[in-house]
Amino acid sequence: MVKNSFISVIFQEKKEENRRSVEFQIVSFTNKIRRLTLHLELHKKDYLSQRGLRKILGKRQLLLSYLSKTNKIRYKELIGELDIRESKNR
Repeated sequence: MVKNSFISVIFQEKKEENRRSVEFQIVSFTNKIRRLTLHLELHKKDYLSQRGLRKILGKRQLLLSYLSKTNKIRYKELIGELDIRESKNR
């Protein structure tokens, strides 16, 4: 839970500015993914939450690939701030 609070503190001022931006959507998806991951550690047989997690992971992956194609520098910064792995090139 420390990472979630850290991310929300970093992007608090950006939250009011631009909710439609790709960066904000990636941050919100990352927060949801971490929250669902913690939930699934306790409730291993919650298959609906597993499905929701897979859907959110797919959406975040699409946004990350879009950001990497349009703005490589901002993509690298965001990956570093959120502490997530870089996507594999297909």
